[in-house]
Amino acid sequence: MKHPYDEMNLATAGVGALTVREHYRRYARWLEGQPADTMRARRDEAEMIFRRVGITFAVYGAKDEDGAGTERLIPFDLIPRVIPRQEWREMEAGLRQRVTALNRFIEDVYHGQEILKAGVVPAEVILRNAQYRPEMAGVHVPGGIYSHISGIDIVRAGNADGSGTYYVLEDNLRVPSGVSYMLENRKMMMRLFPELFSMHRVAPVAHYPDLLLETLRAVAPAGVNEPVVVVLTPGMYNSAYFEHAFLAQQMGVELVEGQDLFVREDFVYMRTTQGPKRVDVIYRRVDDDFLDPKAFRADSTLGCAGLLDVYRRGNVTLCNAIGTGIADDKSIYPYVPKMIEFYLGEKPILHNVPTWLCRERDDLAYVLDHLPELVVKEVHGAGGYGMLVGPAATRAEVEVFRAVLRANPENYIAQPTLSLSTCPTFVDSGIAPRHIDLRPYVLSSGKGVQTVPGGLTRVALKAGSLVVNSSQGGGTKDTWVLED
Repeated sequence: MKHPYDEMNLATAGVGALTVREHYRRYARWLEGQPADTMRARRDEAEMIFRRVGITFAVYGAKDEDGAGTERLIPFDLIPRVIPRQEWREMEAGLRQRVTALNRFIEDVYHGQEILKAGVVPAEVILRNAQYRPEMAGVHVPGGIYSHISGIDIVRAGNADGSGTYYVLEDNLRVPSGVSYMLENRKMMMRLFPELFSMHRVAPVAHYPDLLLETLRAVAPAGVNEPVVVVLTPGMYNSAYFEHAFLAQQMGVELVEGQDLFVREDFVYMRTTQGPKRVDVIYRRVDDDFLDPKAFRADSTLGCAGLLDVYRRGNVTLCNAIGTGIADDKSIYPYVPKMIEFYLGEKPILHNVPTWLCRERDDLAYVLDHLPELVVKEVHGAGGYGMLVGPAATRAEVEVFRAVLRANPENYIAQPTLSLSTCPTFVDSGIAPRHIDLRPYVLSSGKGVQTVPGGLTRVALKAGSLVVNSSQGGGTKDTWVLED
């Protein structure tokens, strides 16, 4: 898994030349005819429009010269990532399989715990995990669905023979973000380069908000025919606030904060200018700990007191469910292929990245011996923080991390350093390869599992960098799934 895979170009053996892959050829011919000045002007136009619309994200801990928190544009790249139809169909089948098994797993650990009794997943890995919520034990949720909106991070690594293999890097099942950038990137590409969409049959993504609303309405409490759906946000200072407001507006539902909600007689209501209105489904973008100060963190001002009691009685649906994090914790990730076989009786379609669990003595010994070669991640970490990328670290950084690992091994996993696939990217020096990943969004309602074609392609804009997270300087691309 050390050979980089170029999404657009195929190296010709023995010649040293590059051949454009078939699904990129029409686009490549168009790109060759575009002057660099024209592309720069389009990039500047995109930045101006994104800034005007307010498509920004807050950077936690970053301050400007006046000491205020900073907001940044997520850089947008003009060159799309293109996926042929058959490749997408295979990936889509793998996504449906994986998310179905993960939902079965979450339901199981809060009910019969059959997978623990069978010894497929060690009980202590679940029951001692901070993401396991005992409050959810025995609670039945509509359709047995816990992760209604899942973001599955996928990378492609090159093989020695020049081919590439897709791997799931991680599962995001709590409050996955980024789908607004997928939608806005497509709108921007259609605005800047309308001729490209007359040359290519690109599968649409604009219907995602309709699918999302359909999913949310489908899991309303029993007996509710016209469910009232809201989006619950922590507020305007959250890094993803733009997305919360965007999705509420696109679905035509209310965007609320915790202070807008209250509990009365076992139901949740929102305050409106016409008086209280019952709420049936909450698409929450607030972490478990902050949802209900009576049940979790007493100091939280972001949630609604008494919400958990209403939820446990089945009088409101939370999307995603409380306790879903038990399935996307990085210490659980290595067991997902076994979950697929246990619950579905199928072989996994999508591969996991080989993973060492540092809480296991033999795995820890291997990791400590090979630290400069590996990527080591916190099991509860996110956003590219709290991790070591061995090949990019100094000797001193490796030794500091070695001490941390020895002191708290159960808090870490390790993986080989994948050479993520690259895609041509328009940077200041011109067009150059940059490493990318892909986050497709999967919607589950109990009536089916749906996706929109493609997802959000994230790109590491620094030459040689493997970290694509926006908080670490990454950008995004439009993702095209071809229909022909």
